[in-house]
Amino acid sequence: MNFLKAASLNFILLQLLFLGLFCYIYGAIWRQAFHLSNMNVLFVDYDGGILGTAVRDAYKTLQGNTFPSLQESSPDQFPAPADVKEAVCKIHYWGAIYTSSGASQRLANALPGGVAADTYNRSDVLTFVWNEARYPTIVDSDIEESLTTLSSAARIAYSTLNGTGALQILNSTDPAAISVFTNPWSLTNINLQPTSQGSRIIYNTLVIILILIQEFFYLGTINGLYASFKIYAKLYPHRIIAYRNGISLAYTCSGSLCVTGAIWAFRGSWDVNANQFVLTWMVLWLFAHLNFLWLDVFTIWTPPQYVPMLLISWIILNVTSILVPFELAPGFYRWGYALPAHEVFQVLLDIWSKGCNPQLYHALPVLFVLELIGLALGVVGVYRRCHYAVILEEAAEAAFRDKVAVAVATERRLIAERKQREVEGEGEGEDGVTEEKRDESEVADVVRAESRELQRKHTKVASECRYGPAFPLAFNKDESEDSVDSKSQGV
Repeated sequence: MNFLKAASLNFILLQLLFLGLFCYIYGAIWRQAFHLSNMNVLFVDYDGGILGTAVRDAYKTLQGNTFPSLQESSPDQFPAPADVKEAVCKIHYWGAIYTSSGASQRLANALPGGVAADTYNRSDVLTFVWNEARYPTIVDSDIEESLTTLSSAARIAYSTLNGTGALQILNSTDPAAISVFTNPWSLTNINLQPTSQGSRIIYNTLVIILILIQEFFYLGTINGLYASFKIYAKLYPHRIIAYRNGISLAYTCSGSLCVTGAIWAFRGSWDVNANQFVLTWMVLWLFAHLNFLWLDVFTIWTPPQYVPMLLISWIILNVTSILVPFELAPGFYRWGYALPAHEVFQVLLDIWSKGCNPQLYHALPVLFVLELIGLALGVVGVYRRCHYAVILEEAAEAAFRDKVAVAVATERRLIAERKQREVEGEGEGEDGVTEEKRDESEVADVVRAESRELQRKHTKVASECRYGPAFPLAFNKDESEDSVDSKSQGV
């Protein structure tokens, strides 16, 4: 019955955990298309003619929850196209579209044919600006495709508005004029940071997941190292803190370097340089180390049976915070601003797009605050582990003394009984040998019973001492068994 009860309770607990995690991550992307209107796109009409009107009419036919919001501003606010690019770079808008100055007049001049038709530039009519490095898998479909659709709809609107007038002035014998009439413009694409490599799809998913799992393995390895060499009982806490932070910094530094190297090795034609490599490495190092610290904090205070559940929950919460932009998720998910994965991804986007995701003013403070809090709580965790280690050592020593005392007392009692039998004339010959063997067997039974009791007490105390996850080491021979205790070194 106890077995079935335990199996049932754990079954229910695991099902509820994973059901909750699935609901949480699916909730972030539920009805994503209906949140598309939360992504704003700037429109500036430098032309001031029929082309701007065509864009407005086209947007009216597309406007809705499933299309980005087109926010028109006057040329006075954005005097030049460079100002439009700057607005997109500063993430005031997800994208921008603008008409070129004098485009309507140039188009009208080209329809009668002649030199104006021959020199007509279709690319200098309608232009859109965007930053593909900013959630590339999202903006490819939600921004680029939407603005391309808007351009096509604007062409239809232009034909509706000016089709009759254009036909009246069209030179039907001039091939160049006919070409202009049938294809008045081609949408010009200004991509602030092209990010088309295949590996981009895992930057905000598997890369973050693997880093978090990597830190859990580092934590288990370092805990195993300390447990194998019994460091907590040999050194003072302040020295353990220094060694532990030094080892964790080295582990996370090399781990983040490997992650960055893998990203760069498979970057394809992605236009990133050595400076961005170093910056990526540094920010991933910070992210890796603060996650190491927080996993350490979680596991030192969490009962061991719940540690795997905590790990998978931490991973899902972090990944969900960067799965899609908050504009496409329900408002509840904006609490993810406090999670390290969201902040580090914003810093990475800023690095990769050469400053075109300026969120460092909140991302870096959050990361550093989490790092400092993790360091402080980690110090408390070391003292807690040292306290447990002392308790464990004292319990083991006390149990061993009890074992020896019981064995000695039993031996003395049997010796006294043997002497008493000898005085009474018993215990001679074969009977004496038999009695001696019986006494030896009784002492052995007592020692075995005390050993079992010692193991039981040791297991009970050890179960109450939480060191966090610890993995067996591949090379764990402690060559310092006879080393001098740190206290004798004046630590």
